[in-house]
Amino acid sequence: MSSYVTRKTPGDTEWFRRDRFGMFIHWGLYSMPARHEWIKNRECIPEEKYDKYFKYFDPDLYDARDWARRAKAAGMKYAVLTSKHHEGFCMFDSAYTDYKCTNTPAGRDLVREYVEAFRAEGLKVGFYYSLIDWHHPDFPIDMLHPRRNDPDCLEQNQGRDMRRYAEYMRNQVRELLTNYGKIDILWFDFSYSKQEPLPGREWMKGKGKDDWEAEKLIELVRSLQPGIIIDNRTEIEQDLWTPEQYQPLEWLRHKETGELVTWEACQTFSGSWGYYRDESTWKSPEMLIQMLVNTVCIGGNLLMNVGPTSRGEFDPRARKALQVYADWMHGNARAIYGCTQAEPEFVAPRDCRFTQSEDGKRLYLHIFAYPYAHIQLRGLAGKVDYAQFLHDGSEILFTEGKVAHFSEGAAEAEDLLVLEIPPVKPDVVVPVIELFLK
Repeated sequence: MSSYVTRKTPGDTEWFRRDRFGMFIHWGLYSMPARHEWIKNRECIPEEKYDKYFKYFDPDLYDARDWARRAKAAGMKYAVLTSKHHEGFCMFDSAYTDYKCTNTPAGRDLVREYVEAFRAEGLKVGFYYSLIDWHHPDFPIDMLHPRRNDPDCLEQNQGRDMRRYAEYMRNQVRELLTNYGKIDILWFDFSYSKQEPLPGREWMKGKGKDDWEAEKLIELVRSLQPGIIIDNRTEIEQDLWTPEQYQPLEWLRHKETGELVTWEACQTFSGSWGYYRDESTWKSPEMLIQMLVNTVCIGGNLLMNVGPTSRGEFDPRARKALQVYADWMHGNARAIYGCTQAEPEFVAPRDCRFTQSEDGKRLYLHIFAYPYAHIQLRGLAGKVDYAQFLHDGSEILFTEGKVAHFSEGAAEAEDLLVLEIPPVKPDVVVPVIELFLK
């Protein structure tokens, strides 16, 4: 069994640490301008202009079953959909606002279709819910608000009541956790209480747990769905640490206790979360697979994002990226599911990564840069019973103690295990060698 023990969490994270790979879905009105999900903030778009997107939002090609099938084929075991992003638009039929999908040409509850489709494919379902709301009349104007630069922004801010807004959030979260059956993850986003206000606008303060009335919010969530996983972005520690657009180099630890924590890297196929028509920094197949491996090899999960178009489809670039995962996971998923960081005694050689099964019986060597003829593994002599390429189950021969070669200077060491690999790299983005330990 793995010797790594993670910090105890209020929710059920056992399945989460086993499944390792999920799909993030950022979808909202911002898919219509198609130039970043923060467009309302970035371009300081007034309500009357942004309302054009509300007026014409019509995802007529949306087929949640297709999304779910693609997620499952890619090897993803769970999904998290934006039920409401910072723009304030609700993708579900909320009784507490008119600013929702059922009042657009879409005319239906888009969240419900997502839940039913993903659950039918055997995937766990989660909701993202923005703590920020640039549409709600009670959400105070601050340094992130689209109205922050208006000459009369102070006057516009008068009468806004954060307590009423916090109650609005609780009401909507109650709907999300009552009307759609069992929900596995609730992803709140995000607190920024430590952010400095703009010069001369000291009244524009960032927001955190006291503003969200986070204790009440989390108490409500736990009362409705006790085992649910909640992230830490309300500024109250819960189940999940969530580094964003950043690749940690080691297992995340609790800042005060030093304990290993349950964590999930959230990443994008390109530089945007929402659909961005002209964005061009799409990741290569090698980077996509290596990001997954680099995450699992230090005990984390990967939540990879797709931004559907305003008509409700994954665009060709996203479908291509998902296919990269589908092709690789088809033969190599065993090196991801139920795996974690290898025991400290196993140190991967240059340009490789190790993952290890939770029961400790199998070690997986992920080859990032394919070498010539041999891979030398220190500390594994006498510990491996059998070796094979994982993608096709073909045997990898090995020797112990030295490199079996006539050349002068060939490596020798008592603890050395030498894998003899074919000269031509298999047609796999990242080949994996499965080592069955004695």
